[in-house]
Amino acid sequence: MPLSSLWQDRHDIPAMAPDAPPSAEVTGGWDVVVVGAGITGLTAAVLMAEAGLSTLVLEARLVGHGTTGRSTAKISLLQGTQFSQIAHHHSDAVVADYAVANLEAQAWLADFCASADVELDRRPAYTYGTTASGERAARRELDVARTAGLPVTWVDDVPVPFPTRGAVRMDDQMQVDPVALLLGLRARAEALGATVIEKVRVTGVHGSGPTTVSTDHGTAKAGTVVVATNTPILDRGGYFARVEAARSYSLAFRTDGPRVDGMYLSTDQPSRSLRTAVDGEGRSLLLVGGNGHPTGRTPSARARLEEIREWTRLEFGELDEIAAWSAQDYVPHHALPYAGPLLPRHEHVLFAGGFSKWGMTNGVAAAKVLTGRLTGARPGWAEAFDTWAPRELKGAATAVRANAEVGLAMTTGWVGAWPTRSASTAPREGEGVVARHGLGAPVAVSTTDGVTRRTSAVCSHLGGIVSWNDAETSWDCPLHGSRFAPDGRVLEGVATCGLARRDDTEVEETA
Repeated sequence: MPLSSLWQDRHDIPAMAPDAPPSAEVTGGWDVVVVGAGITGLTAAVLMAEAGLSTLVLEARLVGHGTTGRSTAKISLLQGTQFSQIAHHHSDAVVADYAVANLEAQAWLADFCASADVELDRRPAYTYGTTASGERAARRELDVARTAGLPVTWVDDVPVPFPTRGAVRMDDQMQVDPVALLLGLRARAEALGATVIEKVRVTGVHGSGPTTVSTDHGTAKAGTVVVATNTPILDRGGYFARVEAARSYSLAFRTDGPRVDGMYLSTDQPSRSLRTAVDGEGRSLLLVGGNGHPTGRTPSARARLEEIREWTRLEFGELDEIAAWSAQDYVPHHALPYAGPLLPRHEHVLFAGGFSKWGMTNGVAAAKVLTGRLTGARPGWAEAFDTWAPRELKGAATAVRANAEVGLAMTTGWVGAWPTRSASTAPREGEGVVARHGLGAPVAVSTTDGVTRRTSAVCSHLGGIVSWNDAETSWDCPLHGSRFAPDGRVLEGVATCGLARRDDTEVEETA
């Protein structure tokens, strides 16, 4: 069954959006229509409503359902090895701009949470290594962060119950319940006059001056459309070839007291992320995460979760697990986030995304960039977020490698899509297989909740062959990260159309 995060469980957000009508029909004319109600979209709605712009936010599922509601919600400027990744491609000035953007975003969030009564925990952040190469990576991050002006230090003794080779430390960083933050942002946006409509999927954007936004429940006119979906749902600009979709995993364990004193992220792979939280009764929780991979390219997502469980048992002892989940992020090949026109010189459709797993600050910074484009108050550091800039060519080598892997996934998917197994055979409960049906296209067959369903196995985006996610009972595309429910409905990613149903195939009952 679909996994839900600690935060989603706490706020009674179902793992799947219920099959119910939208909260309202989409209609009318607006200065701005925002697509996506994560941290970027809702922050943009607050800022734009504050600027006096009539604003409509459209969310395909429910507020808190997406990546923000599944994040570890570290509001930190110490971001693993992110500064080193940027410095590998770009100048010191660009790295410094990125640092200032995140500083301003962090300060904005601190002020917002104080005014909206959203609880923030102040914690030190650590980037640590456990091997010689991991230590070298952490020390590179220390040097780059210092050059960018961040107050980081090196510690030899890292306060965790397993051996390390030292860590970068940055004090006074923050962690939060991300769903509580989103609900606070929604309330503020609505108090300022913005409208938020849930369970409405945007299916197209057409024209300009005004632009027509088409959904499955009506249309709206907009002076400007803001696509705040982390990767564009519109096939314009080729962003699907400029970022890599990645999934990572988290588990929450109840403990008899705090097991760590801050927020931790390893430089070594597989990655390990640690932070604390409390449950609804004030009892201590330990959050352990990491073990990421490109979406759709792992033999077993369930095994990824089990690896984290086993590592936690080894390092922290037997703990009571209360939640397990995963999230999807997008990593640009040039290491910088995007915020600007979806296409060059087309200001009527703006896009923000590609936050490399650090959306809590970058999402807010991106919202500030986009609001500045509409109000004329563009931040001085905004060029670091440009959607179209020559500096992106500095990530060309990474892009070539990543897209070669996409091509390989496409080829191996189709070559492997002609197994001897027939689509008429029902998989066991919780399983999904790509099977054949005569000489036609491959069929995705799955059995969940006692029901066997058949859809096309061909992703509706660019024709990749989907693979079964055994942790979340979903079909995931290994090309660009689109994900689908067992019945073919779109869950997330660049696809806007679901997998075609294949009800013409007779299915044998599972023995």
